Amino acid sequence: MVVSVGIVWEALIDVEECNMSVAASGTIELGGKRVHRLGYGAMRITGPGIWGPPADHDEAVRVLRRSAELGVTFIDTADSYGPEVSENLIREALHDGKGYGDVAVATKGGFARTGPGVWVALGRAEYLRQCMQLSLRRLGVEQIDLWQLHRIDPNTPREEQFEVLRWFLDEGLAKQVGLSEVTVDDVKQAQEFGVPVASVQNRYNLGDRRAEELLDYCTEQGIAFIPWAPVDAGALARPGGPLDKVAAAHPGKTTGQLALAWLLRRSPVMVPIPGTSSVAHLVENCAAADIELTDEEYEALV
Repeated sequence: MVVSVGIVWEALIDVEECNMSVAASGTIELGGKRVHRLGYGAMRITGPGIWGPPADHDEAVRVLRRSAELGVTFIDTADSYGPEVSENLIREALHDGKGYGDVAVATKGGFARTGPGVWVALGRAEYLRQCMQLSLRRLGVEQIDLWQLHRIDPNTPREEQFEVLRWFLDEGLAKQVGLSEVTVDDVKQAQEFGVPVASVQNRYNLGDRRAEELLDYCTEQGIAFIPWAPVDAGALARPGGPLDKVAAAHPGKTTGQLALAWLLRRSPVMVPIPGTSSVAHLVENCAAADIELTDEEYEALV
C-alpha cells in the first residue's frame, strides 16, 4: 500500500496536536480554581466590531471545545462581547449541564453597547446588578467564578461601583471580583473600600508596557494580571528587531508565540488570554506554553 507523504505529515501533525497541552504554562489560583496560566480570550468569537454573531458559528464552538482539549482552564469573556453572543456560545460549547468543571469562566460587566465598535462605560449600581443577573442566566450558573468591572465609570461615584462588587461577593453571586483598565491607585482605593481585588485586566504586551507599575504591584500583592492584546510586540517584531532575532533561534516558532512565552516568564501572576476565532490559530497560541526562553533571550526583550 502506498501512503502519500502529505497524508503521513497530516497524521503526524494530528498526533502532535493531540499531545499538546498548556500545562507547561504553570498554574494560578483564580475564580476559586487552580487554572493554567495560558488562557483564552473569547472576544473574537463575535461579529465585526465585536457586534452580532460570528461569521462561522460552528467554528466558534469548535474553538471553545478545542481550548478545553488543549488544557485551557481559564476563559475570559464579557456581557458586552456581541453583546451576549460570547457568553451564549461558551455555554453552548462547554456547559455540561451542571457547570464548567475545571474551567473557570470569567466575565465582565459595566459597558453599554449601542452599535458595532461603540463602548460606553456605565457603572450605576442598578445596571451592574442587571449585568450580573443576566450573565448568570446566560452562562447557566448560580455563581460567577470571576466577575470583573469592565471600566470604572467616571460619571458614577466609584464608591457606588465598589459597593456593588462587595455586594456580589456578600450575596454569593461571584466567587471573586476584579477590575479592568485601572491604575495602582484605583486598585488601592478599591482595596481600602473593602474590595478584595482578585484580578486586574489591562492592556500589556511586549510593545505596550504602560501598565508596568501595575503589574509589579499585582505581583507583590498576588493579584492575577490578565493582559489583553498579549501578542502585540510592536517595533520589537520588525525584521532585525530584538524579537525577530530571538525567533531565529526558535525555528518554526512565531513572534506571537515568543511574545506569549515572554509574558508567562515575566511574572508568576501573569495570565495571558490570546483570542482567536480559528482553531488553527488557537493551537498555535497554545503551543507557546512549551517554549522556554534562555536568560539572554528574555533579557534582550526586557
